[in-house]
Amino acid sequence: MKIDPFILIMFATVALASVLPATGNAATVIDAVTTAAIALLFFLHGVRLKRETLVAAASDWKIHLLILSLTFVMFPLLGIGMHRAMPQALPPALWTGILYLCALPSTVQSSIAFTSIARGNVAVALCAAAFSNLLGVMVTPFLASALLGTQGGVSLGQVGRIASELLLPFIAGHLLRPWLGGWAERHKRLLTFTDRGTIVLAVYSSFAAAVVEGIWHRVAPVQMVLVLVLCLVLLAVVLGLTRLVARLLGYRTPEEIAIVFVGSKKSLASGAPMAKIIFPPAVAGAAILPLMIFHQAQLMACAAIARRYAARAGD
Repeated sequence: MKIDPFILIMFATVALASVLPATGNAATVIDAVTTAAIALLFFLHGVRLKRETLVAAASDWKIHLLILSLTFVMFPLLGIGMHRAMPQALPPALWTGILYLCALPSTVQSSIAFTSIARGNVAVALCAAAFSNLLGVMVTPFLASALLGTQGGVSLGQVGRIASELLLPFIAGHLLRPWLGGWAERHKRLLTFTDRGTIVLAVYSSFAAAVVEGIWHRVAPVQMVLVLVLCLVLLAVVLGLTRLVARLLGYRTPEEIAIVFVGSKKSLASGAPMAKIIFPPAVAGAAILPLMIFHQAQLMACAAIARRYAARAGD
């Protein structure tokens, strides 16, 4: 139940951006560096994605279709329901963050790690998480646009940026995997630093722009508490529904574990960089806040659940 140190770094980055936001030429330089880092991040994701993983995923299409439906259908429907139930509870920027969170793909590393700890079907978790992230690059911008409607949906120009800064580097990296895959396997620690460094840059750049636009004058402390409550409720409902659906469909416990851990996750690694591209500066910073809160909550909850699964008797 420990707090992820990286989440503490994220909130420290938010604090730094609030006290010392980049402006003028400094903001322009940071924005350019962040854009380049995001393109590099998705290029390296393409390098690391094993083609055999995608081939293996296609062999059990029913369970992967189920997990993708949980990620890209169930989550958005829950987000829409929460928004319609209390539209005035949060300012539009924070509701944008909640709905954007619901449109994101699942995580890869933590989904696989928790499935392994819980003695679940790691192969299914690996393939499903890889599929989710691959589709997320293409699906999330359009899904976010549909969810947000007039609250700042994605324009054709922004979709073009997603394609040029995320999708094309990802494809290029995957095509170069035969030559760079071995190097990526040998330098996993360096690539982890690249992942996290890019997220830090994206969070700082987004929040600095949002602070300049006056985000903290529009978001009250009580609203932040409500965001925390809504994220916890959303996570609890999703964890319960994923387990219920897996059992109603008759999946064995190892597959149920993979469905629960992949189907309930949302990716900070993909969400923070994408928000920087999808949203205007006044919205991007607030849009990331619910994701950061949900990310920490899902790590803590899933750590406890994985230990309970692991303690079960027999196989």
